[in-house]
Amino acid sequence: MFVTRHTPVADIALSDRLWRLYEAAYGTVVAQSPTHEMLFRHEFDDALADPGNRLWVLWDDEDPVAMILIATQIGSTRYLSDAYFVRAFPSHQTRGAVHYIMWLVVHPAVAARGAIIRLAREVLQREAEDGALLVFDAPEIHQPGVDGGFAEMMDRLVRSFVGQARVQHIGTQYYFAVDLAAAGAADGAGAGHAADQGADQGADGAAASGHRSMAER
Repeated sequence: MFVTRHTPVADIALSDRLWRLYEAAYGTVVAQSPTHEMLFRHEFDDALADPGNRLWVLWDDEDPVAMILIATQIGSTRYLSDAYFVRAFPSHQTRGAVHYIMWLVVHPAVAARGAIIRLAREVLQREAEDGALLVFDAPEIHQPGVDGGFAEMMDRLVRSFVGQARVQHIGTQYYFAVDLAAAGAADGAGAGHAADQGADQGADGAAASGHRSMAER
């Protein structure tokens, strides 16, 4: 196996091959996460063509089997908040060193053959040269809590290839759903009216509590 780096990708044939890898890698994830983890094809192509993004591809003979794309200008993505990083990591943001892993994908057929380790060695050493704050996220199936999961693996990789640098948890997003059809079928119209009254009372109580809090302050 060997690694190549591309910035940007202008070869349509290569883009097509990388898209097929991307689809294959996400095939086991799409039904397990409530979020649409995959980019649309035009978003994928735009990311490959952006000169501010760094792409590394791992090849097995003539086949691309893993890749990672890192955005070095987070303002060009729709995933991270410039304002947050200006506040929380001002020195990194000022020198343009907040970088974001837009995707890391491995073909299922080679997932157990050390593909991520092969990529990580080159990627992390290059990012360390920039003194980057490398931001990443993971769906719940790969990161069920703050501890363990992909974050723990990243922590081990960083210590192995670049030295002591602590992986920090900087935020969590939760998804919820309320089945209103089920509630309506179970409760009926009368229960709905009672719920309205209860909601009104709860709102009044919350408002009163809010006024007390303001007065106490």
